[in-house]
Amino acid sequence: MTDATRDPVADLRRIAFLLERAHEATYRVRAFRSAAAAVEKLDADELGERATAGTLKKLPGIGDVTARCVAESLAGEEPVYLRRLEATAGTSVDEAGAELRALLRGDCHTHSDWSDGGSPIREMAEAARSIGHQYVVLTDHSPRLTVANGLSAERLRKQLDVVAELNEELAPFRILTGIEVDILDDGSLDQSDELLARLDVVVASVHSKLRDPAGTMTKRMLGAIENPHTDVLGHCTGRLVTGRESTGQGKRPESQFDADAVFAACAERGVAVEINSRPERLDPPKRLLRLAVEAGCHFAIDTDAHAPGQLDWQPYGCARAAQCGVDPAQVINTWDVDALLAWTGRAR
Repeated sequence: MTDATRDPVADLRRIAFLLERAHEATYRVRAFRSAAAAVEKLDADELGERATAGTLKKLPGIGDVTARCVAESLAGEEPVYLRRLEATAGTSVDEAGAELRALLRGDCHTHSDWSDGGSPIREMAEAARSIGHQYVVLTDHSPRLTVANGLSAERLRKQLDVVAELNEELAPFRILTGIEVDILDDGSLDQSDELLARLDVVVASVHSKLRDPAGTMTKRMLGAIENPHTDVLGHCTGRLVTGRESTGQGKRPESQFDADAVFAACAERGVAVEINSRPERLDPPKRLLRLAVEAGCHFAIDTDAHAPGQLDWQPYGCARAAQCGVDPAQVINTWDVDALLAWTGRAR
């Protein structure tokens, strides 16, 4: 239903107000208030003409997101951005995050001692079951990541046999087969198509040359997203917001890439964007997570757990998802195992 009386200036200011109330970054609030001021200076005819011609972004103070909000408002529709904020306006972030965590049925990114995790597969599975999960996806590293004891094709085949045996013992709980496969320099994936096709869930991540120029990194990521075996794009910026005491790693800045192009490709190809819950990653940053929401992406809220206790880190990702207006229905691990496998097994 549309409302011909909607006021884009009022909508932009309402968005700014809700962002302020949620303690969001000042620059984000300023973007909407600046856009409201720019729109207010135009007469109705010019504003309508610019919206029709798609030239709103040529005005100082108006960007992609604010231009979309103005166009939706002029069409008599409540802007999607505003609608998502209003949906959680009466709910604290903690409460919304807790509600989202309660909906999660599993975790799509975990590691065992077969690669660089610290515990056996059975222990990881039993820990996941103990915190209420119905399934856990085992995604040990691929061959190229030798520093993480990545699995060769032969070792991965053996792991598939081990998982099959464990599933007989642990039923109805399920260990889903998977891999965190390296995205290689040319955008291809670091495992054979034959083996990738056998897996339940494929998480594709960049682990090398993280400081590549934006154009190079974008092309590389798009290549992986276009691969029909890719189900989830893992920790997309590769950042570390804190150091890792266990490895001596310090902070690491974000990789640079064309986020609009990458998230548009994810939405088009049906690849979920991972919301990585590890405290030192919290990847993607909120500004990029919001872009992915606007692009219409699916998401996977994962722990990237390397030890049993880390499986309980999902609330960190859930809180960020709630802050950024992620629709729980778009989170693939809110689905039961049959729905998830139907989605990952689809022809794309």
